[in-house]
Amino acid sequence: MPSITGERLLFHDMKPEQSSFYEDTIKGLNCRPRSIPPKYFYDEHGSRLFDAICETPEYYPTRTEIAIIKDNIDEICECLGEDCILIEPGSGASKKVRVLLDALNPHAYMPLDISSDYLYAIARDLVSEYPELRVIAACLDFTAPITLPGHSEHGRRIEAFFPGSSIGNFEPADALVFLNNIHNLVEKDGGLLIGVDLKKDPSIINKAYNDEQGITAQFNMNILARMNRELKANFDFDCFEHRASYNEALGRLEMHLLCTNSQIVNIENNKFKFKKGESIHTENSYKYSVTDFYSLAEEAGFNPQQTWIDKNELFSIHYLKA
Repeated sequence: MPSITGERLLFHDMKPEQSSFYEDTIKGLNCRPRSIPPKYFYDEHGSRLFDAICETPEYYPTRTEIAIIKDNIDEICECLGEDCILIEPGSGASKKVRVLLDALNPHAYMPLDISSDYLYAIARDLVSEYPELRVIAACLDFTAPITLPGHSEHGRRIEAFFPGSSIGNFEPADALVFLNNIHNLVEKDGGLLIGVDLKKDPSIINKAYNDEQGITAQFNMNILARMNRELKANFDFDCFEHRASYNEALGRLEMHLLCTNSQIVNIENNKFKFKKGESIHTENSYKYSVTDFYSLAEEAGFNPQQTWIDKNELFSIHYLKA
């Protein structure tokens, strides 16, 4: 049963299965090439570093996306329509959705995230910040097929919001699965408002992930600090450095931790030998042309309705109808 606070906040803990940092780390370091899931960037310190990355001059996606939404807010709200249930998979701090909430009058806002305590705190903040807003928060794994608790009883149109070019962190096949899940969720009357980073001059992309202040490098290296702290590993930070570059052939930014001096790392009874020049692959961020993304969306059953792009053609926002 959900726990209810007041009349405007409903919280559902679906108790999603939590993957193990230890198990994912051992599995990833035993693979070739070695890799670590990027979700482990986001401990408390990593989340603060990412917020700082978004403020750097080189990192264009966040400010560009927010500007596109603000500049086209009337058209976007017309697409979404009033009195819908607005859901946000992977809502996090629900920062960008506030631009929509300030202009749109949804029947309810439903943030979806896997971190129960964090989600509940954000939901309480939103109820305080928006006195007329009904918040239905659901703790679940949004990368799996989504079943919204009790949504059918409302009989409302469902609109989804997926900002931040987070679709780029999925491998293309997984991105299709995710879009299919959203399509099944919003059904024939709903739609999806989604932010997608565009293909562009590789130098712009490379600068965005190699800021002069070195914050992205700290963000990448923080995953080693997590392993040392939480898994009792013995990574020597001086033997690794941040590397991020755009792979034009695959259309993605690849982020790695490059070993600059051979070392042996121990995690409990597991021993990992790192050679100079070997790397740990920590993240991909796929970039799309508008045509490429339309093809992906249509394969998932969506009909692209409208697209907004900034004047420098850095970033795009699409409204897709199921």
